[in-house]
Amino acid sequence: MYENTYPSKRFQRTLAFLQQHIKTTETILDLGVDNPFAKIMRQEGYSVQNTSGEDLDIDQTALQQNEAEVVTAFEIFEHLLNPFTILQSIQAKKLLISIPMRLWFSPAYRSKTDPWDRHYHEFEDWQLDWLLEKTGWKIMAREQFTHPVKKIGFRPLLRYFTNRYYIIYAEKSTP
Repeated sequence: MYENTYPSKRFQRTLAFLQQHIKTTETILDLGVDNPFAKIMRQEGYSVQNTSGEDLDIDQTALQQNEAEVVTAFEIFEHLLNPFTILQSIQAKKLLISIPMRLWFSPAYRSKTDPWDRHYHEFEDWQLDWLLEKTGWKIMAREQFTHPVKKIGFRPLLRYFTNRYYIIYAEKSTP
């Protein structure tokens, strides 16, 4: 299916989770600019609109004024300074979110070349669960999975056994 792309396992697991919980007839607002996974969702029959690159920490207008039934946020919350406000601003009734989990054997990601490509948050599962609960979301389903890399060493070996990604389907629990 998507085997020839670098994050194929992540994309396959994410797509399978999406298809379990979201119908192709539901409209989706995907947080972040157009990306490879948004293209995959469209190829699979989903109606997907992306935010336009605005700084969501400062400007939540796209979330407050959009009428999509579902919001997706795949590997974006770790880049945000204030995910609490963003989660409160979402008007959709359904949310699919995935994050890279904090790894005890690896520091938070920070690009050496791109000043914007860094992780401000790397959550443990309980932290994301708590954040969702505090912002009025009820977790309906969750999964964790590993993401091995094709390298030799102690850390790559640990990646075979340590869950790296956490994906959640949640619904609004408060009006």
